Amino acid sequence: MEQVKGLLLDLDGTLYHGKNMIDGADVLIQQLREKKVPYLFVTNNSSRTPEQVAEHLIGMGIPASPEEVCTSSLAAANYIAHESPGAKVAILGEEGLERALTDAGLSITDEQPQYVVQGIDRSFNYVSLAKAVQWIHEGAASVLTNPDLLLPSDTGLTPGAGSLGAAIEAASGVKPVVIGKPSSILMKYATDRLGLSPSETAMVGDNLRTDIAAGANAGCRTVLVMTGITTNDNMEAHITAAGVRPDYICQDLYEAAKLLCN
Repeated sequence: MEQVKGLLLDLDGTLYHGKNMIDGADVLIQQLREKKVPYLFVTNNSSRTPEQVAEHLIGMGIPASPEEVCTSSLAAANYIAHESPGAKVAILGEEGLERALTDAGLSITDEQPQYVVQGIDRSFNYVSLAKAVQWIHEGAASVLTNPDLLLPSDTGLTPGAGSLGAAIEAASGVKPVVIGKPSSILMKYATDRLGLSPSETAMVGDNLRTDIAAGANAGCRTVLVMTGITTNDNMEAHITAAGVRPDYICQDLYEAAKLLCN
């Protein structure tokens, strides 16, 4: 860890579960601030704005500011704006995605878009699917904010952006550019914002298939915390499925704080 100068921190499953802070999350962030260790909260969630993410964290007792938040929507907007400044984009998503694309100087349209950008969209229906497929068949590039098939909710698991994206891909026959974890695109955007190279950055998360795989794909060091999806019982199965092994393993966030704040 001597080479690590900054951190990328997953949120759900790493610092909190839904509306409940994971024990030690507030201590970890407070120590990082005291030690002046640069970090960003990095999430595949495309529906929330940075302000909303920060508000959610603060409400649980975790120190946060919008400037510390890096979402798949922001990375998607940055990707398109860099590739085609001012491009015309059609959105299948929610407030966080629309705001990110607009702030990046992209033009939101339903007429002959150059890109179809899809995230979680709880109003998604057959008409949405038909429009997306038509735009892609007419030549629009397909961009998926994140490939998560399922999302936790108060009533159990619900379909995520990846499930909607699977329908669009099946109907259009076109694989989308995937922005969020395990893609390295979100990681590259986040490390650029920190002003660090991937080799100087560590990705901290609970999910081997997304967080740890993304960090490894981008060339970051990786720290697995046993606070969410991965447990001591299922870790080897997840390692096999993900095809990556974490550089460090911490049983809880207090152990992570000792590793990351020294």
